[in-house]
Amino acid sequence: MKFLLKIASLLFHPIWMPLAGALLYFLVSPRFFPAEVIKAKLIAIAIMTIFIPVVFYYMMKTLGKATSHLMIEVRERKWPLMLQTVLLLLVLKFVLDYFDYPELYFFFAGIFVSTFIALLFVFFGKKISLHMTGLSGLTVFIILLSVHFNLNLIYTISFLVAVTGLTASSRLHYNAHSNKELVLGIFTGMLPQIAAAFFWL
Repeated sequence: MKFLLKIASLLFHPIWMPLAGALLYFLVSPRFFPAEVIKAKLIAIAIMTIFIPVVFYYMMKTLGKATSHLMIEVRERKWPLMLQTVLLLLVLKFVLDYFDYPELYFFFAGIFVSTFIALLFVFFGKKISLHMTGLSGLTVFIILLSVHFNLNLIYTISFLVAVTGLTASSRLHYNAHSNKELVLGIFTGMLPQIAAAFFWL
């Protein structure tokens, strides 16, 4: 069980959630997108939301500014979250187009707002669960997609709800977060996605 909890923290790390949302969007969307366009968008999103942040993390670790990829300490979160807000703005500006990918565009707009809120918590010396922020935001997005496109995504949604619970248990087990921080993380992920849905749903 301990191994499963540890794996959950790694597999469902918030850094994967933007790419996971984009991948699921292209998989379930009834709209036609050329394969080369999908590939180009996914690669660009992966570079901006995964590869650049990972390189930045290792740079911080080399400089002694980070001790863990889980960013348990509040002070470790400031620069990665600031970088993430900038990278998300670049995705919205140069990678995704509102007219061609409205659902995906506002999914990333919601992620941007969630990241900015998490950054505000850091400036006030507080932290929230970024794992819960990422998973809850992704789950709400998939639920809204199922409604928007009238798709039966019950298995995908059930899986996301299950792994959200498993990951929450993992964060509590390793004393990475309190119950309050988990709840704040969930609402920080959910509410911006719900608000963004008013522009595309």
